[in-house]
Amino acid sequence: MEKLIFIVDDNDANLTMAASSLENDYRILTMPSAEKMFLLLEKKRADLILLDVEMPEMTGLEAIVKLKENPQWKDIPCLFLTGRDDESLLAEAKKAGALEVVKKPIVPSALLDCVKRYV
Repeated sequence: MEKLIFIVDDNDANLTMAASSLENDYRILTMPSAEKMFLLLEKKRADLILLDVEMPEMTGLEAIVKLKENPQWKDIPCLFLTGRDDESLLAEAKKAGALEVVKKPIVPSALLDCVKRYV
């Protein structure tokens, strides 16, 4: 069975680019917010989550902390997506539980290679 990847980003163009980069190899569900991700996690288990760092309402950092606190979801691998380019974010992301930080704009082959390392 194909692995299921959740892509969470408040930007439609980023959702489309990430989904099109991965859809030949994985089942993809996209959602515009962390709140929607948590609702969906109640019904479906993701094999990996790509999570935007900067979103309104709940940031990716806040979302991953909440995710890792839940025993049902804490083992789901998470990768951050971000346009930010600073070392402090990388340290924060790793401390919060992200495995890697993928830079935007998304490079399809790089994203696919990164995802394949974890699922």
